[in-house]
Amino acid sequence: MTIRTTLLAAATLSLLAACQSTPPAATAAAPAAAAPAWQQGRTPDQAGSTLAPVAGKLTATPASEIPLQNFKLPPGFKAEIWATGMPGARAMARAENGKIYIGTRGIGRVYELTDNGATRTSRVVVDKLVQPAGVAYANGALYVMAIDKVLRFDGIATNPAAQPVDMTAAFRLPKEQHHNWKYIAFGPDGKLYVPFGAPCNICVPGEEYAQIRRYNADGSGMEVVARGVRNTQGFAWHPDTRELWFTDHGRDWMGDDGPADELNRMTKVGLNFGFPYCHAQGLNDRDFPKANACEGVTLPVQTMGPHAAAMGVHFYTGSMFPAAYRNTMFVARKGSWNRTQKFGYDVVTVQTDANGGNPRIRPFMTGFLDPSNDSFSGRPTYFLQLPDGSLLVSDEQLGAIYRITYAP
Repeated sequence: MTIRTTLLAAATLSLLAACQSTPPAATAAAPAAAAPAWQQGRTPDQAGSTLAPVAGKLTATPASEIPLQNFKLPPGFKAEIWATGMPGARAMARAENGKIYIGTRGIGRVYELTDNGATRTSRVVVDKLVQPAGVAYANGALYVMAIDKVLRFDGIATNPAAQPVDMTAAFRLPKEQHHNWKYIAFGPDGKLYVPFGAPCNICVPGEEYAQIRRYNADGSGMEVVARGVRNTQGFAWHPDTRELWFTDHGRDWMGDDGPADELNRMTKVGLNFGFPYCHAQGLNDRDFPKANACEGVTLPVQTMGPHAAAMGVHFYTGSMFPAAYRNTMFVARKGSWNRTQKFGYDVVTVQTDANGGNPRIRPFMTGFLDPSNDSFSGRPTYFLQLPDGSLLVSDEQLGAIYRITYAP
């Protein structure tokens, strides 16, 4: 079900800010409002387009209203509604004792989820932050990263009253909001990896944007590890090679079919992934043309479809799923808005050969999108693998978490 009420749309769209909005035109009465951030890069002949970002549902959805029966999985796999009542649920991080922490974007909350066996209960850890999508857990501490704040909750898994340590100053966060909601994770090197998206749909970003950084856990030792990254909302490290793989959203307003979202592989520090001049598999930008735009650019391992909003990435390492899924990558595609006919709204797998080549994308969890009337029910976003090998999938739209299991 698509929520398009005026109030919700206004609440969601007001979260976006761009670096190149159309300047307000002076009038005799008062200056006109600047164009919304999401319209930046739209051509005059697209001015009549009805396409606009899909408003998020910021209220709880009862389990009885979640169409679990519509979801399709490969034979032997089963989806269950594992937890509900967490509007905007995105990235998940798990503590040693099984507590799960969940970031959000538009609703400004971080949840703590407790598994009581037959049931799960949740509480709000912190509220009224500016898009606190980024959560990570390491060494007994929860890290929360909003656009303008970094908080660390020491010992929170055993002490619900733990107060946050404000680490904002150490991380030197850029101020622009657009594309700067975060996905964060600790890498195999013990560093905290943090993306800083382009502050626009399409522009030449400032020096501190369109990049992935890594920090020591205390915010020191900042290093830029990748540039030319427009808007990554998910990354993971290959279990064997330890190489970083990440999704990246293609720009809007260049047509229904492109540029496609990307799945990238970082084989070494310092690579350039093309933004703003080179997109997808070597497509030059329309608004920022440049000679030899793709020269020196690391092109994606695979494209993930036009305007798919590819989000979380997870390499499966458990033993519950069949052996063929070992080290297989799962990618959640939240779904398009800048496309006449919706695309994505699913979970796919990506399998490659041993050296990361020959990628093959296959559908895994579908049924969120109804192509017969171009409507959707939910929007899958992130993953968390449990110790028993089952896989959790968060649904931002319905505020739910599904548990995927396998039994032959």
